[in-house]
Amino acid sequence: MIAVLVVLVALAVWSALSGPLQKRGVTAALFLAVIGVVAGLILPSAFDLDIDPSGAERVAEIALVLLLFSDAMRIDLRALRRQLEWPSRLLLVGLPLTVLAGIGVGLALFPQIAVISVVMIAVMLAPTDAALGQRVVEDSAVPPRVRQALDVESGLNDGIAVPLFLVAVSVANAELESSIPSAVAVSVAEQIGWGLLAGVIAGVAGGALFRLASAKGWIDGRWRQILPLVAAILALAIAEALGGSGFIAAFVGGLTFGRIVGSPRTEVGVFTESAGDLLAAATWVIFGAVAITLALPLITWQVVVYAVLSLTVVRMLPVALALAGRHVGLPTVAFIGWFGPRGLASLVFLLIAIGEGVPDDEVVIPTIVTTIALSITLHALTSVPFIRRYHRWARQRASTDPLAAESVPTRVPRRRHDHTTP
Repeated sequence: MIAVLVVLVALAVWSALSGPLQKRGVTAALFLAVIGVVAGLILPSAFDLDIDPSGAERVAEIALVLLLFSDAMRIDLRALRRQLEWPSRLLLVGLPLTVLAGIGVGLALFPQIAVISVVMIAVMLAPTDAALGQRVVEDSAVPPRVRQALDVESGLNDGIAVPLFLVAVSVANAELESSIPSAVAVSVAEQIGWGLLAGVIAGVAGGALFRLASAKGWIDGRWRQILPLVAAILALAIAEALGGSGFIAAFVGGLTFGRIVGSPRTEVGVFTESAGDLLAAATWVIFGAVAITLALPLITWQVVVYAVLSLTVVRMLPVALALAGRHVGLPTVAFIGWFGPRGLASLVFLLIAIGEGVPDDEVVIPTIVTTIALSITLHALTSVPFIRRYHRWARQRASTDPLAAESVPTRVPRRRHDHTTP
């Protein structure tokens, strides 16, 4: 009961102070995780809970699905079709290279654990978090093309990583009955293919129903906010029934729903996003109180080094290679490379792995937890100053070179949180 009270009080305090704190770069994840750590250290018995990994996983997964759906709803699909180069290179070149770099660093730092455990760490930490990156992709001081690239990348890379993760878990638990290459190929095809189909079905059905009901005047004003949330959960349910990625289904479903609904898409997605924010917020309190405090005794210098490299070299070098030859300025490459926060997707993967059984858990768990904790802290505290510096550079570059890649006009719809850095 005390743990529930701590979570509720933390949410209430964050709700009251969220405005001024966010302007200073303090995100909900950072604030609530810190509250969780303090509460876990002061009241260890209150959080000495036998938490069911599957229950915690479901809460975090639904939070991520709702945020992915609401985020994708606002993307201009027509503009995205014309400017797929950056997101596609980040996903098809940058993501695989990130996994490979993570494996290489892991083999060097953790020679005592099984290779498949290193692969699991690399895959779990490859996806970026759309929710933790909101401060960047919502700030109008960042060039629209950069925001769009980060938005689409974070929306799809966790879904693309799912099949690799599931194969790694099967190999780790000796459950794989076919060869690894064929298992990866089958898993990729199923997760991405069925995920795309599920997203299209839910998005088209939900969007068409919303548009018809709105045109006929059937839908009550209070229920306009509910239908997108139902469509997001429907995308997840269909994907799971078909054997596809719920993350891909949520993002594609949001894109499709928003395209069909048209201009009201920003307004009607508020409740869905708020519900996702609430579930994610509760997750971060528990993450701080349980995961971080339990991982503290297991943290070694190798774990810390891996976490730092995961957020820098392992992420930034693949981004640089993915954007090489695209006439992209070095500050833009560094900006996109740095703002690849790790969060809910990595946490969901970790909870799944714990439920299935994690080999070398004394290394895997603290490495994932430490990387997420560092990401929550560093990406939050650097967002405001880095956006301000990058904005000055981008404005100067646009004035001297109107044809620069960063200056390409891109339509980014107005968001619920309209941050502007002076």
